[in-house]
Amino acid sequence: MQFITAGESHGAYLSAILEGMPSGIPVDLNAINHDLARRQQGYGRGGRQQIEKDEVIVTSGIYQGKTTGAPVGFLLPNKDVKIDKLPQLSRPRPGHADLSGSLKYNEGIREILERASARETAMRVAVGGLAKLFLKEFAVQIAAHVVQIGSVKIDEKKSITFSDILKKREGSQVNCIDRDAEAKMISLIDEALKDRTTVGGIYEVRANHIPIGLGSHVHYKRKLDGRIAQALMSMQSVKAVEIGLGVRVASTSGHEAHDEILYKEGKGYLHATNRAGGIEGGMSNGEEIVVRATMKPISTLRQPLKSVNMKTKKEERADFERSDICAVPAGSVIGEAILAFEIADAFVEKFGGDSILEMKRNYDGYQEQLRKS
Repeated sequence: MQFITAGESHGAYLSAILEGMPSGIPVDLNAINHDLARRQQGYGRGGRQQIEKDEVIVTSGIYQGKTTGAPVGFLLPNKDVKIDKLPQLSRPRPGHADLSGSLKYNEGIREILERASARETAMRVAVGGLAKLFLKEFAVQIAAHVVQIGSVKIDEKKSITFSDILKKREGSQVNCIDRDAEAKMISLIDEALKDRTTVGGIYEVRANHIPIGLGSHVHYKRKLDGRIAQALMSMQSVKAVEIGLGVRVASTSGHEAHDEILYKEGKGYLHATNRAGGIEGGMSNGEEIVVRATMKPISTLRQPLKSVNMKTKKEERADFERSDICAVPAGSVIGEAILAFEIADAFVEKFGGDSILEMKRNYDGYQEQLRKS
């Protein structure tokens, strides 16, 4: 599968075309719009989220509530449409696409920032929402939660189950399962607002009921962990991606880094632990896929850093555009969508078929093969 998005932050529309989705998948637009609403929430979000009410329109590829196998078109109208009325900028923001994009494309900063904006991720959430509905046909679920904002981390002394994430994140203003940590995170965001700065953090995304063998070891572009890491790194503000133990593996011994293999009658092969995060040798190993993404503090600051006026070449403070204080909770929702698409793509690759009926037949045959192995 593949998709492309189009549109600018303050343009008339955002849009996406998703190609390769099999036919016969029931489409619940309410579920997709629910994820779009989740993306707009989270403590520390800016004023733009009060203006927009993101509800996607399907323009093609769905008939009477089911996918047809044709490309699926999504359209999301913007309410805050003013791209041609907004002033041009001349003082690029450190940490943003402003300077490099302006020099690369020989255009003004406005043209660059309108497309570089994280508003684009609304379409990734729409595409990922449909990917989630596809994965639902195979009992696969995706869930994310925030594990750190600034210096505040959740308590990870006890193991966190997939069920814990689904239950304990409900009602959290920062999509966090630890209520004590949540209170401290909110306080930290308030402090950042007072100091006219921003804060980043880390979110974790998990996928359960994953079969053995998604991805491949035979070619670098087919490795599942590489695909997931690239996709998450492409998200605005993400600066690091970890799978399983991630960077923590550097301080462990070989005996503490890997997962012992077991065999149970009726269940087949499984692992005693999940330090690998569900992926070994570029392939899923049957355990939950566990991924973490680190987001930098947003580069638009109410107390701007030093920059250079591109017209006069004189030192000045960077320009300021309306912005969030913290986008990590929203980022976790986007991360769900990104992981959902990559896993759905790997499913289509592994169990290929033009319809969901054909894919399920192939999937069932493969599961039978695993049971006999």
